[in-house]
Amino acid sequence: MAPSTKAEALAKVKSIVVGVGYPDSWRDYNGLTITADNAYANQKAAGLAEYRHQIAKIGKPMDRSEWWMPPQLVNAVNLPVQNALNFPAAILVAPFFDPKADPAYNYGAIGSVIGHEISHSFDNNGALFDSTGRLRNWWTPQDFARFSQAGDALAKQYDAYEPLPGLHVNGKLTLGENIADVAGLAAAYQAYHDSLGGRSAPTIDGFSADQRFFIAYGQAWATKMREETLRGRIATDGHAPGQYRAQTVRNLDPWYGAFGVKAGQKLYLKPESRVKVW
Repeated sequence: MAPSTKAEALAKVKSIVVGVGYPDSWRDYNGLTITADNAYANQKAAGLAEYRHQIAKIGKPMDRSEWWMPPQLVNAVNLPVQNALNFPAAILVAPFFDPKADPAYNYGAIGSVIGHEISHSFDNNGALFDSTGRLRNWWTPQDFARFSQAGDALAKQYDAYEPLPGLHVNGKLTLGENIADVAGLAAAYQAYHDSLGGRSAPTIDGFSADQRFFIAYGQAWATKMREETLRGRIATDGHAPGQYRAQTVRNLDPWYGAFGVKAGQKLYLKPESRVKVW
């Protein structure tokens, strides 16, 4: 990055509002009536309540601490207009986080999720917003061209995945999530090794720290779904199916060293084909 682009990026990272577990202030639902015997009326009332909630924001300062997910949802989100992150309580359990697990495991699981969401601020969509959440181009043309080139290579990589005969992952549709996966996993890996402070990490159950890191990442994306659901996801979801998100590791050099992956093996990528977004 050029110095000017890097300064804007650092300003954006430093001003991110991070929410973990649940919001500091709870939304008031007193105006919403829910009954036990009319699902349609409940849906209609909930939609109207949400509409009124959003309309009431007009003319008021933006609440950057507002949550867009309930604590019970296993998910996480980057909010570019608010320049904020939400990590609901429900994702802070296994397989994403285990307080009894060693740091290598948790960095590979929840650490990669945290890195993923931060990286969304700099994916092909989030990169268009500045630190205040304003839609503004803060990149030099040369920096954005290099960034776009890396994105094109990653989209091509995912286009090659074929979960069902004749059905390929849409690399362009899933590009933002795939960029965040690659960048987030790389950031989590670096953060884990920085946390060691030069100390060597132990071998546990016969697995090195790097192996445990990448195993945790793979386990977090264990996926099983019906063919019909998979076809629907491929057509409409901005996320690649979980098994291909796990294969993000193919782009990280340390993964090859951790497991001794060699040329000719199924998941091997030549060094020049490994995408490094940041």
